This record gives sequence, C-alpha cells and structure tokens, in this order.
Amino acid sequence: MKWLTDWLDDRTGYRKIVREILVENIPGGARWRYSWGSALTFAIFIQFVTGIFLWAAYSPSAQTAWESVYFIEEEMTGGWLLRGIHHYTAQVMTVLLLLHLLQVIIDGAYKAPREVNFWFGVCLLLLSLGLSLTGYLLPWDQKGYWATKVATNLAALTPGIGEPLQRLIVGGADYGHHTLTRFFALHAGVLPALLIVLIVAHIYLFRRHGITPKKPLRGPDAKFWPDQVLRELVVCLAVLAAVLALVVWKGGAELFAPADPSEHFPARPDWYFMFLFQLLKYFEGDRVLWGAFHIPGMALLLLCLMPLFGRWKIGHRFNLVMLACMLGGVAYLTVVAFQKDTEDEEYQLALKNAHRDAARIKELAKATEGIPPQGAAVLLHSDPYTQGPKIFATKCAGCHSYEGQDGTGAPLEEPSSAPDLKGVGSRAWLAGFMDPDQIETGKYFARTRFVELDEDGEKSRMVEFVHGLRDLDAEGKSQLEKIVAAVSADAELRYQAEIDARDASLIKEGTDLFFNGISGVKKACADCHGFDGEESSSKNTPDLNGWASRDWLIRFTRNPEHRDFYGAGNDRMPVFEDEKTFTDEEIALVVDWLREDWPMPGAE
Repeated sequence: MKWLTDWLDDRTGYRKIVREILVENIPGGARWRYSWGSALTFAIFIQFVTGIFLWAAYSPSAQTAWESVYFIEEEMTGGWLLRGIHHYTAQVMTVLLLLHLLQVIIDGAYKAPREVNFWFGVCLLLLSLGLSLTGYLLPWDQKGYWATKVATNLAALTPGIGEPLQRLIVGGADYGHHTLTRFFALHAGVLPALLIVLIVAHIYLFRRHGITPKKPLRGPDAKFWPDQVLRELVVCLAVLAAVLALVVWKGGAELFAPADPSEHFPARPDWYFMFLFQLLKYFEGDRVLWGAFHIPGMALLLLCLMPLFGRWKIGHRFNLVMLACMLGGVAYLTVVAFQKDTEDEEYQLALKNAHRDAARIKELAKATEGIPPQGAAVLLHSDPYTQGPKIFATKCAGCHSYEGQDGTGAPLEEPSSAPDLKGVGSRAWLAGFMDPDQIETGKYFARTRFVELDEDGEKSRMVEFVHGLRDLDAEGKSQLEKIVAAVSADAELRYQAEIDARDASLIKEGTDLFFNGISGVKKACADCHGFDGEESSSKNTPDLNGWASRDWLIRFTRNPEHRDFYGAGNDRMPVFEDEKTFTDEEIALVVDWLREDWPMPGAE
C-alpha cells in the first residue's frame, strides 16, 4: 500500500494537508471545552447530509409540499427517522452555538487579533437562525404557515422599505406558492452556500491564530492529534446520541394539517425565537418597532462591539456582565412565554384541536386511495369529524350547545337558549327529553318558549305531556323505554346500530305503544306526531318519521318552519333554505358530526 499512498501524496500532497489539520499545538493540553466548535461543525454536516436526502423526496410547491413531507414521514423507508434527525439537529445546533459563543467570550478568544473571526461566528449564528426560520415553512403545514406569516409580517414594519420588503419575501401580495419556493431557495441554496463560505473562513482564521489558552495553564502543551481529536469524537457521538434520543422520544418531527389560510391556528415560533415573541407583547402600536427592531438590533450591535470593548481588562468584564444580562433576559422572556401559553386556556384548546386535525388528516390520507390531486387539505374540508365542530361553533353555538360548550371545546359566552345537541337522536338523549326532571333544564327546553305559560296559563303540550309521565309505575316506565327505543331507532345511528338490531322485537313493541299509548296516560304519542309511515295529525308538531336521521336533521335545519316540523310554531330557529349563510354542505357536515357519522379508518 505504501507505493499507492506515496503516489497519491506525490500527486496531491495530502500528507501535508493532514499534518496541517492534525498537528496543531494546544497550549496547556487538550480540554473538553475546546470541543464545542467541532461539535457544531459535525451538527452542520449532519444537516447537510440529511437535507440532501430529504431534498430528493421533497416537492417544493403549495400543492405538493405537505404531501411530499407526508410521504417522507409515512411511506418512505426510514423517512420519519431522517426527518426527525434533520429537525432535532437544528434544535441542538442552537444550543451548541450558544455554548460555543459562551466559551469564546469567557476564554477571551474574541479579542485582537481574533475580532474578524468572532464577527464571522456571529454571522454563522444569524445564518443558522435564518436556516431554521426558512425551514419552518417547508412542510407547508398549519404550524409553519402561520408562524412564518407572523414572522414575515414584521418585515412590513421596517421603516421606509417595509411593504416592498415584505412583498419581496412573500413573493407577492399574499402567501402562496411563490412564498414557499423563495423560502426553499433560501433554505436549500443561498443560506447553505453562505454557511459553507463562512465556515471555511472561520476555520482558516482559527488555524491562523491558534487556540486561545485558558490561563493559568494546567499542564504541558499537547498536539491536536490524538488527545483533542478523541475528546471531540466523544462529544460528536454524544451530540448524535442526544439527537437520536430526541427523535425516538418525540416519535420524529411533528407534521400538522396542511396549510389553510381560512383556518385559525395558534401561531408560535420555535423555542429559540419565543423570547422575541414575548418581547413583542410588551410593545403595541407605534412602539412595536422597539420590540421588533430596536432592542434586538442594539443587542446584536453590543455583541459585535465586544471585541472593541475587550481590549481593556475592565472591558472584558463588562462584556461578561453584558452577556450574562442578555442570556438572563432571553431565558426570562422564554420562560414567561411558555408559562403564559400553559395558562392560556384558549391557546391550549386551539393547540389541542390542531393536534386533532393533524392526527385526523394522516388517518384520512391512509384510508383513501391516495391523496387527491387537489391536495390533502380537501380531505379535511369534507370531513365531518374536524369541520363539524368548527361550523357548529360559528353557525349554531349562538343558540345551541354541545355538551355545555361551543363544539370545539370552548365555553359559551352566554348560556344556550336551545337544546344541547350532544348525542341527539340517541336513546340517552331522547330518554332525558322524556324525563319530567330534565325537559325544563338547560339541556332541553329551559330557555325556549315551549316552557313559557300561554294565555291559559299552560305550557306547551309536549312539556305538559312529559310532566304527566312523572308518576308512571314500573310497567309504564318500561313501555316508555320501548317507545324511546323505537323512535331512536329511526335515527339509524351507526354507534347504536348493534343495540338496535339486538332489540328488534322491543322496538316493534315500542312502535305499537307509540300509537296505542302508555298505560295510565290519556294521550298517545300518535295523537300529535306522525310515525312509522303515518303523517302527523296535529298542527305545528314535528313529524317523527325518520326522526334524527341524516335526512330528517338536514331538512329540519334547512327549514324548521316546514309543515313536517314546527310550522308556524317554530321558536326563533332561522330558516336557512334560501340563505347562503349556512350552506347545504355545511349543514350536512354538522349533521354528520352530531350523529358521529364520519369515516372511521380501520373500521370494517
């Protein structure tokens, strides 16, 4: 082999290069603290390698970005691990940058003649944060979209050039395909190229000036190889182990639902930008420039001026105090930001719903024969499980409630004035409605006109009828349960199908009792309501043929004043049949959600 290595050295001179790299004097001996720079370079190397593999499977367009990331996560062999390593190495890089900065300043390695190299290091820090910011948008999911929108909106505040600058960054008047392609070009092309140039220049200047020893020296000088190299290998392996541990612990990187400008998402930056997010909260109106530009700009300027202050002993101490204050302020703002988010019930609810949508879109994507050409967002738009509660909150929660809240989990601003629709159509819901102790509660008729006294001092016929059931004997209660089962069976609820099939004979008895009446009760249900193919014989009384079925609820919601329902006796419920405020598609989604009738991936 010697002839080969001699030949290669003759042609390339690699031995001299290796000696230049490995044979370096380390005053005072090898130290662990000198390893942060190499660990950071190793992390950047990991980012480049994983980034190239991710690039091979990524499709940078608003129509395909989320879908390609989903493919990486769910379909590509080891894709979740690859993306997880890329994602969490970016997090670890921020920590390593901070540790490296601390080591450089504490050791005085920023002083003359190393000022330029220190400034290169600051530029590397900014470039790394820029890579994180641009990479945030690339999955084109809700989290990245809204967080980037908030961040780039700050560009519009730049004095003099704000609006043109924002349009340049965004790629037009609004966020879309051009925004994504611009950020991809920056993340995968421009910023990595600048990073390579700065790293090479940084290492060159570092080797030119050598290591700044921490005095007093603890031992004799040593060479870079092998003592320091071994320490740096151990640190690099520890970094890799930490990243892999994060990936396994977190189950890979998060992927939220596809970006949707029409949906609200609780936008938050990644943890290393949370201090800026919190800082902006202290400045409103015209003062927002202080939080967005002036204070961060002054902090960055002071950081760059440290080599000038460090010429004097007192200046170095000032730098250390200033650095401690900066880091203390950043830590304080970060902790406050997370604490406030933890205590913010509205944010926690929005985050919970966002996680629900993220899990749901993956279920739908797996359950369908591939993602449709229009994109994965279409799957959510037609999904009752996720869209139903949102539509209910905006269209229905002004009067109705869902288990005491607005459908999405948020509390109602005012008590509901119409029945709670959680479980509507089920035996349990109807049994509560027929209970004398419940019909006049807030869950049913409490705040409707049906419990108000008419001119004869009587309440609605339904309320009076239910109160007449108070003293039923055991036989009467059994008969009422059968009628409830029969009427509820017409709803054809999927989650109740098994029990309805089992109780076929009981339901038949209940149908007969609907017409014949309950023992000891003067009136039968059929005296007012239609059922089992018979039309209603009473005016302004709902027909119970197919009660709470999908078709019945859709028709009822469209027009409760139809003769099949309340007619002229309708209590304030709007007629949506000829209006565009509540479309047929939205009504169907709400009805399917109320009936819990949505696609169930994995179910037969």
